[in-house]
This record gives sequence, C-alpha cells and structure tokens, in this order.
Amino acid sequence: MKCEGISHKCGYTDCYELNEDELVINVHANKEVDNVVIYYEDPYLHGCAAGSPWAGIPVNMKISKELKYENIWSITLKPTFKRIMYYFVVHSGQEQMNLYENGLSDRKDYYPHLFKYGWMNSSDICKVPEWAKSTIWYQIFPDRFCKSEHSNVKGALDWDDTKSLDIHSIYGGDIEGAYTKLEYLANLGITGVYFNPIFEATTNHKYNTTDYYKIDPDFGDDEILQRFITKAHKLGIKVMFDAVFNHSGRKFFAWQDVLKNGKDSKYFDWFFINDATKLDLKKSTKDGRYYTFAFVDEMPKLDTNNTEVIKYFCDVTENWLSRWDIDGIRFDVGNEISHNFIKILRRHLKNIKPDLFLLGEIWMDSSTYLQGDEYDSVMNYPFLQGVGNFFLNDETNAQDFKYMINYCYSIYKRQVNKVIFNLLDSHDIDRLITRSKSYDKFIQQLAVLFTMPGSPCIYYGTEIALEGANDPYNRMPMPWERINGQKEQETMELVKALISLRKNNPSLLGDNIIWNQTQGRVVSYTRNGDGDKPMVTIIINAGNEDHNVAEDGSECLFSYKCDNSNLHSGGVIVLKK
Repeated sequence: MKCEGISHKCGYTDCYELNEDELVINVHANKEVDNVVIYYEDPYLHGCAAGSPWAGIPVNMKISKELKYENIWSITLKPTFKRIMYYFVVHSGQEQMNLYENGLSDRKDYYPHLFKYGWMNSSDICKVPEWAKSTIWYQIFPDRFCKSEHSNVKGALDWDDTKSLDIHSIYGGDIEGAYTKLEYLANLGITGVYFNPIFEATTNHKYNTTDYYKIDPDFGDDEILQRFITKAHKLGIKVMFDAVFNHSGRKFFAWQDVLKNGKDSKYFDWFFINDATKLDLKKSTKDGRYYTFAFVDEMPKLDTNNTEVIKYFCDVTENWLSRWDIDGIRFDVGNEISHNFIKILRRHLKNIKPDLFLLGEIWMDSSTYLQGDEYDSVMNYPFLQGVGNFFLNDETNAQDFKYMINYCYSIYKRQVNKVIFNLLDSHDIDRLITRSKSYDKFIQQLAVLFTMPGSPCIYYGTEIALEGANDPYNRMPMPWERINGQKEQETMELVKALISLRKNNPSLLGDNIIWNQTQGRVVSYTRNGDGDKPMVTIIINAGNEDHNVAEDGSECLFSYKCDNSNLHSGGVIVLKK
C-alpha cells in the first residue's frame, strides 16, 4: 500500500468546528486510496460490554475535493457530548492501514495514539459576518473614480488626459464624486464599496499615511464622508475602509518625532530602526538602515509587536467606528502585521461591532490567519491566478480547472469559503480585460467570479471592460464620457445580469461545488448552496469548437454566445433545474 500523502492533523482545516454542533474532519490521501473509514466515539465511553477497551463507531467518509495529486476525504459529525476520540482505517484495494496521530500502522501490537478533539468550545468557532457571503463588492480608487465639481486639487491633470499619466499623477477624484455615483452603483447591483485609503497622505494612492484621523483634503472632509456612508447604507451598500497599519508615511507624527530626536524619541521603538544616523537619507532602504514596506524609504515599517502601537491603532479604528459606523476594514499588507496585533485588534473591534468584516490583503495561502481569531477573510489572489492560468493556457483542460478551484477551497474552513474575497483584478495587477487579451475570456472569467463560493468584488471600470496594464495604467480615470457607448453598455448589461444572477439565486451561496463530467476545455459545475434546491449549473466553453447543451427542461438564467442548445466557443450558459 502506498503510504505517502496520507495525513491528518487534529486542528486547523483538518478538524474544526463548523458551528456549535458540527465538527468537520478531513483526511488527505493519495489517489490509490479507495476508501477511508473513521472510527469515532466519546473518549470516555467504552465498547458494548462494561470494562471493554474503547471502540469507535465506524462511518465511511466521502471524497469532498479531488486535487491533482490527492483526494480529500471528509465527514461532518455531531458529537453528542461535544468531544470525540477517533482514528481512521485507510483502504487501497485489498490492503488497509490504520491512521493514528503517531502514524500509519497495520500491526496488531502497535500502541496507537488516537486523535482527540478535546472540547467544542463556542468561543473557538471561526465565525464570520453572515452578511458578507451575499455582498457584491466594488473597489474604488478615490483619485480615479469620479471628480466632483467642487474638486480643486493643485496640480491635477484634466480627467481625460491619460497621455500624461504616470505613477505620480493626480486627477482630483474625491468622495463627493463617489457620492454622486451611489445610485449608479446601486443600479449595477453593488452592495458593498471598498475604498482604497482615504486618510491624509502625500501620494495619489495614499498608502503612506500622514494622519490616520484626518480625511485627506484632496478627497474631502468628515461631513462628505458621513453623507456618503449614510446614503450608501440607505441604498443597502456596506462601506469598507483600507487600513495601512503595516507602515506609515514619512510625515506621520511618530516618524517625524524620530527624525527630530533620534534614539531619544519616545516613538523610536514604534519602528524597526537599525542605524539612526541615516534616517534623513531618501533612497531605497536595501541598506537596512531601517525597515520599510518594499524598501520604499517614505514608508517606514511600524512595529506591530509594540504594545503602544497596538493601543494606538485600537484607538484609531474605534474612532472610525464611532464617527462613521463603517462595515469593514481591509488591512494592507496583511501578512506582514504581527498575528498578536490582529488578534488583539479583532477582539477590541468585535466587542464594539460583532459583525464588522475584517479583510486581510494576503496573496498566498492564508490559513494561519483564518482560524477565527484574526481576519474573517482575505483577498483571494490564488483564485485570481488559478482562474487566469486556465483561460490563458489553452493546453489546460476542465480537469485542471477543477483541481485549481478545489485547491483554492481546500485550504480554508467551510465558513470562511463562504465569505472569501474573490477578485479578478485590482489596483495592484493588470486589469482583467488587458490580462485576458480576449473579450470572451473576460466574460467567462466574470461568470466564474459570480458563480463560485465567496464574496465577489469588481474593480471600478471592470463593468465596462476598462483596459490597463499594471501601475499606473490599471489606475486610469473612470471614463464617464464613454459610459453610454454601445460596447460599454453591452458589457455593463452582461455584468449587471451576472450580479443579478448571483443575488437572486441562493444556490450560488454556500460552499458546495458539484463537478459535472466534461471533455477538453468545456467546464461544467453545479451549485446547490449547502445542499439546497433548485440547482444552478454553469457551462463554460473555453474550447475551440461549439458544444451542445442537452435540453432537459432547465430554465436559462444567463447566456453569452449561445443559441438554442449550441454553446459557441467562448460562450457561457447558466441553467436552473
């Protein structure tokens, strides 16, 4: 029997509480394994006869996710007494092995160390805001989204002057401009706005914060922000701020005090400083004189291990909640902030607003941050990259797509998957239409975005297929003068239809994905929420030939490049049965 790749840990994403009654258990196994049986029971209950050794109840597990080189076998149990002890019997053909905490064995004289989940404590359950799983997010880069008639920013370019664009350009977009577009967003179907930083800073992107309590004057003031949030809430739109707590700007009061007083500054330990004699040197920090974000000298890195720094940002975020009643906070460079910082801040904020949505910007497997005591969700860049890899590589097939999607949903807990922040472009990556190099692939990827588990987000302009390579071209001013063009309107209607599809079909919520048998580059999967009916089936033809869609009486909810039962190359159809 091949033993490599068979594993289980009693914790993390292998064994965890789904809610107060249910315990999810997963086993990883190579593809030669054809059955896994769990033996479980309360650790303090004996077998059938009094005084006999502990004996578990056998139950067959099922494959929940198939990956390229392994399968994940799963079961959801309801321990009567909130605790269980267990082990597994793994089968491969006529062979079998027992999987214990201290390894695999088929010996009768083996002293097993059984797995044991001590107690299902309610405070240990990973709980996420319920509202987030049905939210459709829209990311706004304030300087480039909409410019109000009152905007008067010094040095701002004309809104339609894209030839002069560089990384330092300012266009004068502001919160009042965004306020005037709230009905536009509501009509699109948006139910959540994610603002890039809006607090005082010296750059157009505002990621080098000067004052965490002051709205940047280029964007407006407290009054217009409050008007925006009040109106957004009336329209059913949540609001999320971007929090830049990993680093500050050079003009942040604490860094200015360090520049003035050096080691004598009471804020010296707020930063990672190795050579206090070269703090005024304005160039890359690759020399290590002090730590910064990405070696950018104007972004000194804050020490989020420091208790005073933690206290400061607890006060900052509490102030945000009391002043504006925001609904979420996105943490920039979320994996460079200390775990301790996030845990303390989470406890503090959740005591004030329990359903506050905490989102981390992390570009890779983030499972260590999603155990229930730190972030609620992260920006799902593995999803973005995986979906893109399939559509950009014609040598991949539907099986590869399935493996990729299953991987993305295998690394987090089921409740997290329901609110994972799915995106296909942002201010940090080429725009989707530019990266796709194909309008068909652009629409197909959006269809995936709005029919997969998680909380989908579109970047401003994606609804009209706005183009742009990486910074600064992915941050072009929103071309409002083109919004009523025929092609833009056609794209917007498709995006609105996908958003409506998402909002009107509960089957697209939950975390369950059923993969249908297909060949080549035709992808087909069915969503039924958490086992609900009716079911919604998505078929995507990423191949070069037309595909026949069987007529089975299903209702067509969405279609692109499909007539009758003929799904053309580059097309998508969504059916409900």
